[in-house]
Amino acid sequence: MDWDVVVVGAGAAGLLAAARAAERGRRTLLLEKNRRPGAKILISGGGRCNLTHATDRRGIVAAFGAPGRFLNAALGALGPAELVALVEAEGVATKVADSGKVFPASDRAADVLEALLRRLGRSGCEQAFEEPVAGLVPGDDGIRIRTTRRTLLAGQVIVATGGRSYPGCGTTGDAYGWLAALGHTVVPPRPALTPVTTGARWVSELSGLTVPDVGVRVMPAGSHRGCLAHRRGSFLFTHFGLSGPAVLDVSRAVSGHLDPTTLELECDFMPGLAAEELDQLLRREFAAHPRKQLATLAIEPFPRRLTELLVQRLGLAPDLRAAEVFRDDRRRLIAALKGTRIPVKGTLGFDRAEVTAGGVALDEVDPRTMQSHLVPGLFLAGEILDLDGPIGGFNFQAAFSTGWLAGTQV
Repeated sequence: MDWDVVVVGAGAAGLLAAARAAERGRRTLLLEKNRRPGAKILISGGGRCNLTHATDRRGIVAAFGAPGRFLNAALGALGPAELVALVEAEGVATKVADSGKVFPASDRAADVLEALLRRLGRSGCEQAFEEPVAGLVPGDDGIRIRTTRRTLLAGQVIVATGGRSYPGCGTTGDAYGWLAALGHTVVPPRPALTPVTTGARWVSELSGLTVPDVGVRVMPAGSHRGCLAHRRGSFLFTHFGLSGPAVLDVSRAVSGHLDPTTLELECDFMPGLAAEELDQLLRREFAAHPRKQLATLAIEPFPRRLTELLVQRLGLAPDLRAAEVFRDDRRRLIAALKGTRIPVKGTLGFDRAEVTAGGVALDEVDPRTMQSHLVPGLFLAGEILDLDGPIGGFNFQAAFSTGWLAGTQV
């Protein structure tokens, strides 16, 4: 036996899995195809690394919906508080943003990676870089790992290669083929937390504009029934379409649809007010500023650029004064504020996806250990699993926790 444990992939899940296995006295090797570990950690959160969310274990589980129950044991082994404590024990202070996202106080993702590497270094784990794995061959005497350089024999293997998001980081879905060959079901991978594209030209005119609170629903075009996903949060207009947390969180419904061009994003730009309340607000504003032009009225916190464009799209005269806006036009404006429809073209795909939806079916993995039900000695952790959550540090927490549990169980 060359190694007790071989961990494949030096991302969030793999780094903790390898450190945990090695510090428990297991002869451990960490294999990574890139020249350096943690490529995706370094670019996450715009280079800031949103490592988890300021909630408890139940909050993490709830964020993933029904599949979140799979994480109960992993979060019991390493929950959000324990993860923060682990990073801070390595000298990296953390902070909590208003959104609940947890970042290093320095806003430097490199500090988080260095903390993980310090722990890995103390563990005694051996590391091999620029050595891609080509396949796994289970046998009675262990599992053989075929790399581009050699064949290794290990008692147990932890696959933590990630999915297909940000393929420039090396996450190109290599392991899906090996695991399918071993009998595992791979739910077709698709981009999640990725920007949505549109052919609506007026959207690009607002490029760079952020609306802090928008309710977004993915709907069949022309229909008011059959909502596929909904989310409320910050919303960003771009030159290609739409982004921001609210859009990213519903993007999995777009990328997973057979024909995204038959979908629309329905946008409620004033989600804190019911239509009747918004009507009363507008009537008060119009009465208080009767001589002001409609397009220049400030409805806090609504951006003036968007007000002007919606007024233009409704065909109302740009110099129309508030006192000249009668009931029918006011109702049309309310309908635009509460339910503008934007046609969908598609998404920016895996190149801009923060996570991968799909992966190895959860019912083929023991959630108490992360060991495969099909191949003894094979463990799976992180984004390779069919488990993806919303933006906000939830996916990193799942990766860290499943990696830690796998490293504890081998």
